[in-house]
Amino acid sequence: MRTGVTGFQSGRLLQARLCRGLTQVALSTMVGKSSGTISKWEKGSQAPESDALDRLASCLGIPASWFLKKIPVYGNQVCFFRSTATITKEAQSIAQIRLEWLNELSIAIQHWIDWPIVNIPSIEKTDHRNISDTEIEQMASNVRKEWKLGLGPISDVVLALENAGVICVREELGFTKMDGASRWFNTDHRPYVFLAADKANGVRNRFDAAHELGHLVLHKSVNNLEFFKRYQELERQAHLFAGAFLLPGESFAAEVMQPNLDTFITLKPRWKISVAAMIVRCRQLGIIDDEYTTRLWKNYSARGWRKGEPLDDEIDFEPIRLLPRAVDLLISEGGLTKETVLSALELGPSDCEKLCGLSSGYFSQPSSASPLHMLRLKSANKQREICGFDNNKKSADIVQFRTKP
Repeated sequence: MRTGVTGFQSGRLLQARLCRGLTQVALSTMVGKSSGTISKWEKGSQAPESDALDRLASCLGIPASWFLKKIPVYGNQVCFFRSTATITKEAQSIAQIRLEWLNELSIAIQHWIDWPIVNIPSIEKTDHRNISDTEIEQMASNVRKEWKLGLGPISDVVLALENAGVICVREELGFTKMDGASRWFNTDHRPYVFLAADKANGVRNRFDAAHELGHLVLHKSVNNLEFFKRYQELERQAHLFAGAFLLPGESFAAEVMQPNLDTFITLKPRWKISVAAMIVRCRQLGIIDDEYTTRLWKNYSARGWRKGEPLDDEIDFEPIRLLPRAVDLLISEGGLTKETVLSALELGPSDCEKLCGLSSGYFSQPSSASPLHMLRLKSANKQREICGFDNNKKSADIVQFRTKP
């Protein structure tokens, strides 16, 4: 007979343990229970007593009530990982769970906030093996046209994604070989992007964001078996998309009159793209041949740029805007307290702050009103319904979004 706290969700414990990078043995030591007991809790054959659940919650930094919340049906879409070949399963698990939790926070916020409508053009072919490089170049151009980005440098890639309805987060994952992840979710039919900040700089992070966009555009129908079987080709296609999206052939080629390292360094502040990416793009466009490309890479290595290029530190990370502004909007314009918002999000304050792009200690600081733009509060009628108030107001509050941070 199953004993312990009624309603305990074993899958939540597995999520929390993996997200914290703990083994069953390590967690058992922290909680003061055997690893076999932890295993039974995770399998659902046994549930912790209330005092053990409190210890679990304390050790994992998650409210006890979170372990009683059913896990949503996220869907079976692939979680794409932007990483090197040596990435560990632990890093993949953490990135995927962070995206899942981000999705749940987003769903909670959507009770009050209308996110931008999803506008991600997708390729019609269901088999990625039938997608040609020419079609990838065309899709990158189509996305630019759809988003009205023109042919010049994109001033803010993350902002472009958020304006298209993509929910983004950037945080340190704890693994320097993991660059990012992305996934479509069935819960709200919306894409989510995780950008790792462990070793990246602003230039690299822009490319990572464009790379994840490539997966969202090109590989929406790919299943998990295809992803792991054809990982290298899927990554190559996403790389090509990112290069074409950030450096359109027509406009970029016109500026590369002399394709050498000094020219690329001069163009770097304008396009906010690494010299390495420009070398690759020039070869893709046929501006340089294999022999000259090899010479450029040798010169690149001789200058010591493989460890870091000039100007890397002068191009800042693009800020995450949507989630932090949404939380601030609920408090400054929605009439909610930080305690109410945190309770609705259900996770602990540290996780909520990191996933929502808020400053450390945000939920423990006094509230302060600040003007926000681009986000739309749901009708006051709906808000009062959710908060348990009388429905006596039918107007809606609109807050315009700023175009610059």
